[in-house]
Amino acid sequence: MPQVLEPVVLPDVEQENQTKSKDALEPGWLVICWNDPVNLMPYVTHVFMAVFGWNKSKAERHMLQVHKQGRSVLTRESLERAEFYVHRLQGYTLHATMERDEP
Repeated sequence: MPQVLEPVVLPDVEQENQTKSKDALEPGWLVICWNDPVNLMPYVTHVFMAVFGWNKSKAERHMLQVHKQGRSVLTRESLERAEFYVHRLQGYTLHATMERDEP
C-alpha cells in the first residue's frame, strides 16, 4: 500500500499591521524656552528663526509667549531630536529645557 503523507497545518498567524506613525509609538518630548532677563526680544526671534527655520511671524509669536507668559513650548519631538534642539538653543544662550509630553 502506498504511503500517504498528511498535510501539515500551521496555525493562522496574522501580523498586526502597524498603522501608527513613529511619533505615536515613541513618547514625545517638549522643547521649552523660558524667559530670562538677559536676551533681547529681537535676538530671541532671530534664534528661533535660525534654529527651527521658522518665518518671522511664527518666531515672534513664540518670543512674545516667552516674554508674556514666562515660557513657550516650541516643539514636540523624539528624545534625540528634542535634545538636539535644546542643545542648539542653549548654544545661543537661551534658557531651554525639555520635558516628557503627558498623553
